[in-house]
Amino acid sequence: MPWSNQGGGGGGGGPWGKPPGQNPWGQGPSGGPTPPDVEEILRRGQDKLRQVMPGGGFGGKGVALAAVLAVGAWALSGFYTVQPNEAALNMIFGRYVSKSGSGLHYNLPAPVGSVQKLRVEDRNTTSIGFNYRIDRSGAQTTMDVPEESLMLTGDENIADVKFVVIWQIDPAKPENFAFNVRSPSVTIKAVAESAMREIVGRSQIQRILTAERKVIEPAVQDLMQKVLDDYGIGVKIIQVQLQSVDPPEQVIAAFRDVTAAQQDQDRLRNEAEAYANRVVPEARGAAARIIQEAQAYREQTVAEATGQASRFTQVLEQYKRAPDITRERIYLETMERVFGGMNKVIVDQPGSAQGVVPYLPLGALDAPHPPAAPRPAGQPQGGAR
Repeated sequence: MPWSNQGGGGGGGGPWGKPPGQNPWGQGPSGGPTPPDVEEILRRGQDKLRQVMPGGGFGGKGVALAAVLAVGAWALSGFYTVQPNEAALNMIFGRYVSKSGSGLHYNLPAPVGSVQKLRVEDRNTTSIGFNYRIDRSGAQTTMDVPEESLMLTGDENIADVKFVVIWQIDPAKPENFAFNVRSPSVTIKAVAESAMREIVGRSQIQRILTAERKVIEPAVQDLMQKVLDDYGIGVKIIQVQLQSVDPPEQVIAAFRDVTAAQQDQDRLRNEAEAYANRVVPEARGAAARIIQEAQAYREQTVAEATGQASRFTQVLEQYKRAPDITRERIYLETMERVFGGMNKVIVDQPGSAQGVVPYLPLGALDAPHPPAAPRPAGQPQGGAR
């Protein structure tokens, strides 16, 4: 056509210098957008790569350098850091080969090697019989799980037991925790529930509610540790804490009445024992005192009778030697004993009462007198004047 060479630039095509089949506004024959030129994009990428590579070309040295840099970057990515509360498990092609403590360590990077870090110093908590739930306001509430907490006791009663197990990964065997059991947390919870049911099944409900609560915790802990060690799970049970041990909600009021009655029984028994401990020693002391007084009275009476018998024997011997003197002495001692404590009026003219005035107020003579001075031994009291 006459206008085929117009438009300059040697583009060829239409009157506006566009390729055939494309209108002046960059649309194809169908009217859609023009697809990108892939060859142009590749050419521009090669030009930029030549500018980066030494010598301006993409020869063998450039390829080798790029490979070395890539391998070095891949090898350096194998360094990793382990925190003080962690333990690292090194694996090659998914197989466990070693473990590492805290610090900087190295293992072949992915995809050849991999590292799994476990927090061996952190303490984990597993609750049985209840769960924690966070509502829309952000407050944490407790939700009971009866299928976990209701347990049968040894005397065929039902107890509602809620408890918490505190555990941690064994720092000496973290590989057991990572590889021996698929779901360690689920296994620990199942073992805890099973151990508690076994211990509760051996006990009576009254003891569980009162005296044996502190015995159950270490028993469950020991049983759990034994079972988990048999599983090779690599876990240490730190503590088992009972949160609550109650009868079922339907009969809890009756059980509380029974518990209160038992407490009253224990209180009354203690009061009775205290009273017995106070009264019995007093009675024993009084009995011992009476026995000692009776023994003292017996010894005194026997000693007095022995003395009187000895005195009578001595007097009899003296009477046999001097009857008159002994008779007179006995008479005087008898009079002394009879009249010693009496008021006496003595008339010094025997056989005659002429010296006595009939109206003499003799009652004045009965006035009390000061006690007489002690007389010498052997001298009779009173005498004729």
